[in-house]
Amino acid sequence: MKILLARPRGFCAGVDRAIEIVEMALKLYGPPVYVRHEIVHNRHVVETLRAQGAVFVEELDEVPDGVPVIFSAHGVPQSVWTDARNRKLKAIDATCPLVLKVHQEVDRDHRQGYELILIGHAGHPEVIGTLGQIPDPPAGRAGKFHLVSSVKDVQNLKVEDPEHLSYVTQTTLSIDECKDIVEALHRRFPKIKGPRQEDICYATQNRQNAVKEIAQTVDLFLVLGAPNSSNSNRLKELSELRGVRAYLIESFRDIQPAWLEGVEKVGITAGASAPEILVQEVVDYLKSRGADAVEEWTVVEENVQFQLPKELLQVRPR
Repeated sequence: MKILLARPRGFCAGVDRAIEIVEMALKLYGPPVYVRHEIVHNRHVVETLRAQGAVFVEELDEVPDGVPVIFSAHGVPQSVWTDARNRKLKAIDATCPLVLKVHQEVDRDHRQGYELILIGHAGHPEVIGTLGQIPDPPAGRAGKFHLVSSVKDVQNLKVEDPEHLSYVTQTTLSIDECKDIVEALHRRFPKIKGPRQEDICYATQNRQNAVKEIAQTVDLFLVLGAPNSSNSNRLKELSELRGVRAYLIESFRDIQPAWLEGVEKVGITAGASAPEILVQEVVDYLKSRGADAVEEWTVVEENVQFQLPKELLQVRPR
């Protein structure tokens, strides 16, 4: 059995930055440092940071007065920032800069009077944060921000002004999935305004492109990632769309020996929140099951880095 390792895979610049923010905050302030929601969607990462003194909570009312609180890489609604300011909490923003770009697009278009549409998955923290960038409508009035997750949603969408619409997208969607919805929006609303550049992030695109290439040559795909990781689920779906069995796993312990029966080539990738150590554990497991060759399949080299918040730069290792 041969192993093909997708490259790039695993941590993206936004995830690296978010994890480093928590680690630097622990060095600067000492534990405990509170984090609203999982800093990224990966249990291994969360447990590692928890062991260092990070405390993960769901809402700000669980955060004591006078301690730092970090907002996750997925971004938060404006109401969370307002609550933090009202309580005079030391809030540190770990939102991915590419998600912040979407927030800025939403703010700009809302100020210009556009009725807004977000392409994304209901309930995902990034979607909740993006929808929360504009104020709630007054009682008794319809909102001006609509969420669509499918072409059918577009067909059923009811808007106030079809002539003055704009859309943005969740950053971790499948490119193909997003393309169909965007086309449906343009068919129904020919004057709709979209972002100048695609909102789907570079890391999501690169990881998806690697899966598309490798899926042409393998019998099985293993995707390292959390069940609630949007970008990891999209990687699994892309493999399946190309007729290749795929499984989303959190570690090598999830692999069932029956999956490997008759498999000559297995592809491995990892979502943007999954650490490389989990990939290497899978490789070691497959070697113990007879894999005798490992090949890195490189689609593109990534060298993107994002700067830490200014209040943490003073403790960043040089």
